[in-house]
Amino acid sequence: MESKDVAYCKTPIGLVTIIGNADGISSITVSDNEDDFKEEIPPNLQDCVQQLTEYFAKERTCFDLKLHPKGTEFQKKVWKALLEVPYGKTRSYWEQSNHLGNVKAIRAVASANGKNPLWIVIPCHRIIGSDGSLTGYAGGLWRKKFLLELECPSGQLELF
Repeated sequence: MESKDVAYCKTPIGLVTIIGNADGISSITVSDNEDDFKEEIPPNLQDCVQQLTEYFAKERTCFDLKLHPKGTEFQKKVWKALLEVPYGKTRSYWEQSNHLGNVKAIRAVASANGKNPLWIVIPCHRIIGSDGSLTGYAGGLWRKKFLLELECPSGQLELF
């Protein structure tokens, strides 16, 4: 069995749980329950906690972490494409599908986004509906809205 380290980071959107090992970060999720919080941060997860802290302080616009998400080849392709959506910008599900070379794969792309195990770092929150609406975020739409406003607080969020 593969060993896993766990770290926690308190943020404005809840307690971020980070899971990883020597291969990289495999999971980042957020919850409202802070009962699990522990101050101790394993050495291999310290950079992730630091970079998330900087992101929420508006001191970081991209992440430089070793990532090791678990998923199908298609999911990994979708997640890799998410990394190309710049900070402060959005892309529609249709645009993301088109970017991946198959506009008919919108539902499959949306499903892969929903299975993204590395919230925030792989920015699935930057994918929105074709009409500019906020749709589908595993952490809740209020968190998606918060992250988008954090990245572009002036209300000038660039849609598409």
